[in-house]
Amino acid sequence: MAAQLAALFDVESSHPTQPPAAVRKHNTHVASSPIDHELEDLHLNTSHLTSNDQALSRVSRSSIQAPSDLESLPPTPGTPNSERNHHESESTAAEMVQSISNPPRNKWRFASACLMFLSNGMSDSAPGALIPYMETNYHIGYAIVSLIFVANAAGFILAAPLTHLMEGRYGRSRTAIFCQALLVAGFLITACKSPFPAVVTSFFLIGLGVAINLALNNVFLANLVNGTEILGIGHGSYGVGGTIAPLIGTAMASHGIHWSYFYFITLSLATFNLFFAGWAFKGFGKEMSIMPTATLQRTTSAPAVKKNILAKALKSRVTLLGAIFIFTYQGAEVAISGWIVSYLINYRDGDPSHVGYVSAGFWAGITIGRFVLSYPARRLGEKVAVLVLVAGAIAFQIMTWLIPNIIGQAVTVSVLGLLLGPVYPCATVVFNRLLPREIQTASLSFISAMGSSGGAVAPFVTGLLSQSLGTVVLHPICLVLYGVMVASWCCLPKMAKRSE
Repeated sequence: MAAQLAALFDVESSHPTQPPAAVRKHNTHVASSPIDHELEDLHLNTSHLTSNDQALSRVSRSSIQAPSDLESLPPTPGTPNSERNHHESESTAAEMVQSISNPPRNKWRFASACLMFLSNGMSDSAPGALIPYMETNYHIGYAIVSLIFVANAAGFILAAPLTHLMEGRYGRSRTAIFCQALLVAGFLITACKSPFPAVVTSFFLIGLGVAINLALNNVFLANLVNGTEILGIGHGSYGVGGTIAPLIGTAMASHGIHWSYFYFITLSLATFNLFFAGWAFKGFGKEMSIMPTATLQRTTSAPAVKKNILAKALKSRVTLLGAIFIFTYQGAEVAISGWIVSYLINYRDGDPSHVGYVSAGFWAGITIGRFVLSYPARRLGEKVAVLVLVAGAIAFQIMTWLIPNIIGQAVTVSVLGLLLGPVYPCATVVFNRLLPREIQTASLSFISAMGSSGGAVAPFVTGLLSQSLGTVVLHPICLVLYGVMVASWCCLPKMAKRSE
């Protein structure tokens, strides 16, 4: 204490020649000066100041010698200066968070992500309208044609460990180019009237490419300001692709154009995305290095840590429950899209040239739901909104099963898509908030991979059972998947601020 007092009062010189007498008051009320040995002890203690005490001495000396510098010292809580600095720090932090316009190239990255989602939607929805023509062309049944979904799932599973490793090694731009190159190869094989085994192989490449860009774009969009709405727009683009692909595919095939020629359209889009994504995400890592989120990701990407990130992600309760939820969600989504046309043909005597548009109505519902309902879902709370939407989906799935005419079923299928649409972006935002930032990319890659595997496994199982029981099995399978969705969602931890 004596040392600190010495530091506070020793402001003019460290070696005073004639220190002024300090007035001391005793009980007798007589003023006196300190005696000699007290002054010696005071100087002795001053000479043994620690480095922290010396720093305190310099701060105190400068503050006393320059009163105008007092404004630069930390303000007392509750003062106007403290409130002003608090608001300034908040605005500075807001500027450091990425948005569509910050950094400026993000608007092009957002556009690139939307175009990749558009391509993904076209790729996922086209088989639903084209399967009847594929069966006729190759003279195969439900079970064999379902192999395209198995190959697609294999690509998604491989993408789970590959995505994080590729991004860490080659960067976002080169990884985006790689996944689009896979799509170009897959679409080219299918478009060239290849034998069915080659088509199965092409769906493996397509699944791998879609899974990689899906995981990377989910992480990118979810970390922007207003992530729920941004993801809603991104996945709304997926819905647009899912809507137009069955329309185009059905129109082409019903007018005598070979079904495989549809994939020249997706081939052209994937080729454009290859160059556009490579340019848009160029320098992404350097720009992220000045952002707090990227700094953490970069810090945790040391070689010793990278090996453990996937293992840590797989041990996370949120990762595992998220994978189950998205697995069942996309399983129901793609099963409906892939088999509702065949169901209407076999059980409602529908005309293939007309009922193919019902699949487009389903994807139109998904698109509108993602564009329109994402904001109300955020206002309500994503976690509650998902439960409400799934409950509505269960009701309309039952109506789709029981209504006996095609027009009524076409309407209920569209409303079903409307309710399912916002579920994926809302769920992604919830997972993003619950996951530690260091495992975000690995965890969401795994969730996307397993989820999209559900989009292959469920249609495949539906096809196998349809071979012996008929396509009516589509509805009970979807109801079971909805039940698993609700159970896994309710087991998620409560929403809390993520610890960095």
